[in-house]
Amino acid sequence: MNAVATKTVTIVAKENVSQLTFPKSDVLFSEIKQDERKRRIVRAMKLGNNKKFKVKIIFEDMESLKKVETTIWGVTEKNIILKQGTLIPIQRIHEIKFY
Repeated sequence: MNAVATKTVTIVAKENVSQLTFPKSDVLFSEIKQDERKRRIVRAMKLGNNKKFKVKIIFEDMESLKKVETTIWGVTEKNIILKQGTLIPIQRIHEIKFY
């Protein structure tokens, strides 16, 4: 069972993400899961740019699991980029959910 299924997830507004503090460590330990996360991020970015498609991003900051519903506008090697240049470190993302 993954951490998302066993912990409480706090909803956060995308405008507040830039105020969060992120550790450097990766929340996913399996290389297979890390690769799948990267594929889902790229897919979400393409859908966001082409169709303004929103996704649910489950991530972990210094304090707890968080969830934000937003469009992914860009991806760098280390971060996803949300509207207004807000960044979430890729290594802190547990899951990308499409709906």
